Amino acid sequence: MKKLDLYIIKQFVSAILFAMIAFAAIFVLVDLMEHLDDFLDHGVGLMLIARYYLVFTPEILTLITPVAVLLACLFTAGRMSNQNEIIVIKSSGVDIYRLLLPFLLVSVVICAVMVYFNQWIVPRANHEKYRIEKIYLQQHNEGWWKYNIFMLDSRNRVVTIGYFDDYNNTAEKVSVQEFADTNLTYLAKRYDAASMKYDTATHNWVLSRVIERTFEGQKETFQTFATLPLKEISFKPSDLEEKELNPKDMNFDQLKRFIELQRKSGNDVSRYEVDYYSKVSFPFAAIIVVFFGVPLSARKKRSGLALEFGISILVSFVYLLVIKISQVLGYDGLVSPLLTAWLANIAFFIAGMYNTARVAR
Repeated sequence: MKKLDLYIIKQFVSAILFAMIAFAAIFVLVDLMEHLDDFLDHGVGLMLIARYYLVFTPEILTLITPVAVLLACLFTAGRMSNQNEIIVIKSSGVDIYRLLLPFLLVSVVICAVMVYFNQWIVPRANHEKYRIEKIYLQQHNEGWWKYNIFMLDSRNRVVTIGYFDDYNNTAEKVSVQEFADTNLTYLAKRYDAASMKYDTATHNWVLSRVIERTFEGQKETFQTFATLPLKEISFKPSDLEEKELNPKDMNFDQLKRFIELQRKSGNDVSRYEVDYYSKVSFPFAAIIVVFFGVPLSARKKRSGLALEFGISILVSFVYLLVIKISQVLGYDGLVSPLLTAWLANIAFFIAGMYNTARVAR
């Protein structure tokens, strides 16, 4: 069976590569036609356009991989069926479940690569893509996130920063307000500082030229300090830098820290948890589509690539529709974030197993 497995793997991988190149080329051409006016208006050269789509490619590949795998399954199994190869394989005692094995092995490898892409490659590439849009296409205001930062550091602590220098890890025009209640009604203490620098040795923020005000009823007292370490502040410079990032463009570690920071601040983190779990669940679509593609094309029939392409688009559309519907439920907190992220995979896995069992009979 090793020769048969290697034969199927070779055919399957070739079909996947062809489908991914074709889908990626179509995606890039459509996006280029849509944004060509922006490139021309801002005088962007060919080399920069090429770099833009080079760093855009990882995200494109992540989006199209499940569709490419499904189309490759339909094409590979369909061609083997039309050439009577599957009939010969079945007559030798190989059932549909054993036939799925080489397809699944390739899909598991693709799933692992996609998880790695979502963790490291896509966030870095999207960050460079964002930089190009900000500097050369002027689609984002330069450094907007560095000014007038407001953070709910805990349920009763608010930090405002006039400007943050991410190179020196220094904040200017800082105000730290601590309240006596979580409703932020009664102010208990306030620190106003000209600047605040992060001490990497103690992992604490140190305020400079500080005025500390303490409120007890109608009574107010104050003290001044040249420097004052404030251990109570929980966020780090990296948390401020990540305010520039869209949570969907963060890697696992960044998004996890972002969620914890938002949870400490008393904010609803359902939306971010859904995105966090989806970074793992979405790549598994490359495995689940195998249970649709191979059984659908395992029977000999008169159909061309057009029908197989249409089936792959239809299944992908329904899959994405289920994802969007479940995301709405998860974002609103009606369904747990973990279940939301895996709901489409669970539903399609059950349907795929039913489809495989039906063909096996």
